[in-house]
Amino acid sequence: MDFNNILKVIKPTQEENEKVKLLSDKLIDIINKIARENNINAEATLVGSVAKGTWLSGKADVDIFMKFPLSTSEDDLKKYGLKLGDKCIKEMHGDHELRYASHPYITGFIEGFEIDFVPCYIIKNAEELKSAVDRTILHTEYVLANLGEKQKGEVLLLKKFMGSIHTYGAEFKVGGFSGYLCELLIIHYGSFLNVLNAASSEWRPNYKIDIEDYGTGELFSEPLVVIDPTDKNRNVAAALKLQKMSEFIVASRNFLSNPKEEYFFDKEIDLSKSEIKTEFESRETKTFLIRFKPPEIPADALYPQIKKTENSLNGVLEREDFKVFNADSWTDESQNVIILIEMEIWKLPRIKKHLGPFVWSKGHQVKFMEKYGNKAYVEENRWVAEVERKYKEVKPFLDNILVENKIGFLKFGKHIKAEILKKYELVDILEFMGSDKCSEDMLLFFYEYLNKNVYLWR
Repeated sequence: MDFNNILKVIKPTQEENEKVKLLSDKLIDIINKIARENNINAEATLVGSVAKGTWLSGKADVDIFMKFPLSTSEDDLKKYGLKLGDKCIKEMHGDHELRYASHPYITGFIEGFEIDFVPCYIIKNAEELKSAVDRTILHTEYVLANLGEKQKGEVLLLKKFMGSIHTYGAEFKVGGFSGYLCELLIIHYGSFLNVLNAASSEWRPNYKIDIEDYGTGELFSEPLVVIDPTDKNRNVAAALKLQKMSEFIVASRNFLSNPKEEYFFDKEIDLSKSEIKTEFESRETKTFLIRFKPPEIPADALYPQIKKTENSLNGVLEREDFKVFNADSWTDESQNVIILIEMEIWKLPRIKKHLGPFVWSKGHQVKFMEKYGNKAYVEENRWVAEVERKYKEVKPFLDNILVENKIGFLKFGKHIKAEILKKYELVDILEFMGSDKCSEDMLLFFYEYLNKNVYLWR
């Protein structure tokens, strides 16, 4: 395969590069001017993929970091960092949005670009670290010093491949590979194909890569361990889920056995509501949806809370003797959260066995007999009673626990609880798909649930 054909499409054009450079330089000049005029001891610099030349065409997220001396208090860092970013955005007649990482930062939307203005400390090494974002400048410097010009194209191939198979992005929503991790993999292995060959033949859970030979790999237990060359006590791949690592391994094997250009572009999905509905019907399971409005919190906080809620619902259903076949969740981050729970057993018999004390526990036996009388009997070394279930079906059970005096006992995300108490919908997926509430994005979520490996083959 001629990867140059791919690079012609995914590599930024000279016009794109010039436009981004002109804008970045202008923003840096404005911030530095504002800092001088207001006697703020700070200096702006360009970091991230744009600074490193590893950004994909059409995806120039510009990161402007405002460097403050280590002697600056955290309060002043936040105060003056946000002030500089805000004034710069206003001078450029852009829109802005306040966001949060280890501390607040401001995002501007200027001339069609999304620009992050992030305050940080000037550090020489990881030992001086005061906030997580401080490393970013060290990362940029390391990649610029160790990634060859030709290898930048290899990074683009790796990023685009990962994006097309849905394993790119370290945010909780994805749990995949970060941009910096992609760059380090190319620095370590040398090329896109070498990364795929290594992943498909060598990678196992807790596989270790230590570019600078720090010898700190044993400190980490994550699926993939890539020691940060700028910080020996950090695993760059800490956010990578085993699921996404495994998907990348499988897709790498698939590509190597049958290379196609299609692996570098989004797979087109032909969505048919009737076919998806028929597939759910043919499984002979029963699938419930819990739908509610997402709380107004940052996406990085929203997704973990949704997953925590999903896991808690699975657990409470299993403890009640219902059997969950599988579950998943989705949100559009503005109007809808959907937790999908597919049940293998959703209806139970009227009676159940209730285990009592061991037969040699005389005191407990008396109390058990008083409570259950002739319903109690001995089974091997335990007293057992056959009792009537309070809930025989999933829907009445869930409706009973999703109320104010009971939801507090469930391990839901704290902001999710409040939204469910305001309003939620619990409905069979077949009924929901027959309504006008089922959007195209929801339909895609249902399709991906049924076709979990759809992006790993072309």
